[in-house]
Amino acid sequence: MSVDRSLRSILSSSALPPNEARILLAHVLEQHYQLPRSALLSRDDMLLSSVAMDAWKALEARRIEGEPIAYILGKKGFHNIELLVAPGVLIPRPETELLVDIALGEISNRPGHIKILDLGTGSGAIALAVASAAPQSSVTATDQSPDALAIATLNAQSLSLTEQVQFRQGSWYQALDSQALFDVILSNPPYITAQDPHLSQGDLRFEPSSALTDYGNGLSCLEAIISQADQYLKPGGLIAVEHGFDQSDAVVQLMNSAGFNDIEVHLDLSGHTRAVSGRK
Repeated sequence: MSVDRSLRSILSSSALPPNEARILLAHVLEQHYQLPRSALLSRDDMLLSSVAMDAWKALEARRIEGEPIAYILGKKGFHNIELLVAPGVLIPRPETELLVDIALGEISNRPGHIKILDLGTGSGAIALAVASAAPQSSVTATDQSPDALAIATLNAQSLSLTEQVQFRQGSWYQALDSQALFDVILSNPPYITAQDPHLSQGDLRFEPSSALTDYGNGLSCLEAIISQADQYLKPGGLIAVEHGFDQSDAVVQLMNSAGFNDIEVHLDLSGHTRAVSGRK
């Protein structure tokens, strides 16, 4: 029995949710035919070659097994840029774009050159998105993972931001010169508690656990970052950190304990409390 290899039939018969099937099939069209995603509609009677069909089946099988689409495609859009991603780094989330927006808002209110610090940069998402949108800024980005920094460096190269963004290996502030001072400190640290069942579900199963959880109560990394930030911030400098949906009160308390002023809670696009900022 022959298999209908038309785009229309492939999409209607796939076991994947329609939006995921379209993303993966569009990738096949791009890779094998240099066709845009719009061809899924404009040429829905097109027949895939046997080679392209095999490629589609392989991608579909990987997603059915639970592998994140970003890892399958090797890329992920974030803010105004596209990033290379691989299993060694956390997949950038839309909610983390909030930290970029907070930083850009701060930069717009400050004249001249702005120095930014991104702690735990992973793929370089926050650092590179800020640098791309704010040419007047220079960004230092740290991570303890050599694998993550290798991917972040590739992203900086592909975006032509290697002069504007500098990467340092080490845990949080340990990667820095003790005299380093910044106008803005940003971080999306591991904040999921060790007992959270989501760590063994869905896409999270495939992501590096050290980028997701502190293997404790979810607050230890946030506390380390906030408690030491004062010595690396210029007077009037801003710190902003991402946190879990139920951690806002605890993070505000950490900011208060560290002596920060003008503490603000920020909502993501879904209306959840997602970040807290404070000023030195």
